[in-house]
Amino acid sequence: MARGIPPLRPGHELQLLEGSREFFPALVSAIDASRSEVLLETYIFDFTGSATEVAYALERAARRGVAVRVVVDGFGTPELPPACVARWDLAGVQWAVFSRPGFFGLLMPGQWRRLHRKLCVVDGEVGFCGGINILDDFHDPNHGELASPRFDFSLRVGGPLVAEMRATMHRQWSRIEAIGQLRKARLAGALGFVRAVANERRGHVTPPTHSDPNARAALLLRDNLRNRAVIERAYLRAIGRARSEIVIANAYFVPGGRLRRALVKAAKRGVQVKLLLQGRYEYFMQYYAARPVFGVLLAAGVQIHEYAPSFLHAKVAVVDGRWATVGSSNLDPLSLLLAREANVVVDDARFAAHLRERLAYAMQHEGKRMEASEYERRPPLQRGKEWLARMIMRIALIVQGKTYR
Repeated sequence: MARGIPPLRPGHELQLLEGSREFFPALVSAIDASRSEVLLETYIFDFTGSATEVAYALERAARRGVAVRVVVDGFGTPELPPACVARWDLAGVQWAVFSRPGFFGLLMPGQWRRLHRKLCVVDGEVGFCGGINILDDFHDPNHGELASPRFDFSLRVGGPLVAEMRATMHRQWSRIEAIGQLRKARLAGALGFVRAVANERRGHVTPPTHSDPNARAALLLRDNLRNRAVIERAYLRAIGRARSEIVIANAYFVPGGRLRRALVKAAKRGVQVKLLLQGRYEYFMQYYAARPVFGVLLAAGVQIHEYAPSFLHAKVAVVDGRWATVGSSNLDPLSLLLAREANVVVDDARFAAHLRERLAYAMQHEGKRMEASEYERRPPLQRGKEWLARMIMRIALIVQGKTYR
């Protein structure tokens, strides 16, 4: 294990799922087959369109006696619809909100440390990890109906990593419950709850799922304690070892100096570096703050393709046709310095080829390649917006006590 990056372990069955149209049916099927426990964490839980099928599946599971726990982020999901909450409460779905923003919202230190990971574990046997929120592909909370589906991926996992996913979700639930009780000045009850959950975890042993021993994988969990840089380090190591090709699809791509230099060095030593990035305006800061870094990348020979049909929300990569990652972490300071994220890293040629094929198709048929000459001719107004977006991002990081290098 190098610099805190967990080793890849064999024995995993992996299935790539594209968009909610593939992810939701697989998720609902697993929940409907659950016997004892369903754990789900998501940044956004939007009760619109096909996302309601997931909500109903959770309700059905709770009604037949399955322990169902749902955690949503307090900024990504500021409110749950009262009618849905009433149904969940009646069915016995346990749900909690991670870090509700206070009166001053994201202006307060610590409030950008969001729960951004998207995880689900069913019966300790099947896990899901990726970038897809519980949000219909054709719906956006800010932009309304979409003409084309959002571009994103999740991963269905069977094998040893599922136990790790379950353990981290139980820890997160116990923290939320304990903090809630502490705020109500019930310190003794909170400590008792933490001890009870710890005992429950120690007493539960989940047998690993037997699967293809050639599918090696590792779970990377970024937090603000011991694992602050694990996802960035995994990217840096894969990029540094690349010999032929690096393909990255990332929604909010604002790499720091280390990642930029790694990509430039790879391109200069002859590696084909291809980026598939957000081509449609979604959020001002993330859209414009990314653009100032494009110049140095284009000058080094990095290919930049902007996804055109809809919003690109993917956070995936393939290196040398074998190393791959699927997860929730963007390559920007909000993900790499502040948010709780979860990525799965895979070493498997068949899986990597499948993901690479989809990204290659998107770059060729659904994206527009950026030309260096066109980039240099962008108008002064756009350059001004880029400067403003970068300043907003820097100020936000300063408020949170962070610097991005």
